[in-house]
Amino acid sequence: MAFTNVQDFREVARRKIPRSIFEYGDGGSYDEMTLRANRRDLESLRLSQRVMVDMSRRSIKTRIVGSDVSLPLIIAPTGLGGLFYADGEIHGARAAENAGIPFCLSTMSICSIEDVRAAVKTPFWFQLYVMRDRGFTRSLVERAVAAKCSALVLTVDLQVGGQRHRDIKNGLSIPPRLTFANAFDIASKPRWALGVLAGRRRSFGNLEGAPAAEEGLASLAHWVGGQFDPSLTWDDVDWVRSIWPGKLVIKGLLDERDAREAVERGADAIVVSNHGGRQLDGASSSIAALPAIADAVGGATEVLFDGGVRSGQDVLKALALGAKACMIGRAYLYALASGGQRRVEEMLGILGKELDTSMALTGVHDVKTVSPETLLRRSDGSLVGHDH
Repeated sequence: MAFTNVQDFREVARRKIPRSIFEYGDGGSYDEMTLRANRRDLESLRLSQRVMVDMSRRSIKTRIVGSDVSLPLIIAPTGLGGLFYADGEIHGARAAENAGIPFCLSTMSICSIEDVRAAVKTPFWFQLYVMRDRGFTRSLVERAVAAKCSALVLTVDLQVGGQRHRDIKNGLSIPPRLTFANAFDIASKPRWALGVLAGRRRSFGNLEGAPAAEEGLASLAHWVGGQFDPSLTWDDVDWVRSIWPGKLVIKGLLDERDAREAVERGADAIVVSNHGGRQLDGASSSIAALPAIADAVGGATEVLFDGGVRSGQDVLKALALGAKACMIGRAYLYALASGGQRRVEEMLGILGKELDTSMALTGVHDVKTVSPETLLRRSDGSLVGHDH
């Protein structure tokens, strides 16, 4: 089939991979109100069309955390990428490298830091959870340093895990639970199963040195579930800053007070994010929180955006409200599951073209100059669609 938008990749992914894996990536926590709000609030914003402006020279290139990029996108850290497609994280990193954008590897990836580093020439970002076992956390940072990762993305909104009903029903609990339904579903996807079995790993590659790793996946998953630390404070950010010598990105902020604190703690960039609607259900959509946070930090650090991006127009809307670039998670996983690296590259090309076309039709020459004027306003100056 001809892929024309992210929804096309989603539909193909839904057919190609087991339901439990698809819904792990597709779903959110509890009643999924925040998951839906991420999309609803982005879709409700309208763009301001401008005409008769010379648009013959346009640029979607920018800089993110000190590096030149071909378009304002980052592949977000996503867990279990290697179960969406065999060696999935390597496919994602290579696609990002070819597209000229950053790739961020999750702590909870299937391929390890070392696997991905050996497969690409360009340094990638690494996402970190601060675990109860600080010694193991330090070892992850040291491995990221050894791999010459160009940024560390510290995720701060998973001190306690939000319940994801779909995962529990599908047996993706801690420990994992094999049900007849998901066993039958896996058996009905032999091409996927053979691919994953042929991959270099089928467990959490970055956690193979963890205390429970040798006891099997169930024990390792149980260990991971007990490692998220509700006692984390901003002092732990200082500790991470002290052992990490490179660029530090703090991800998971929805409140301007937290954003200002992150700046004070030395963040080179922050990510406005609600964990894709997978944590606090009923929290603000990312796009609704973005303007206040961008105003609060006032250019003191780079503001990145994460939450519901499915098109180049979504990217343009986020840039207009103060973001420097956007992370894409689900869009990436849909494309990855659809056919690995080539499909991820195709999806990135679609988003880039959509962004470029939308800029041309809103009178914007350069992605670095997108402003709030790109969005449609009412006569009182308020944004159309910004009342949620």
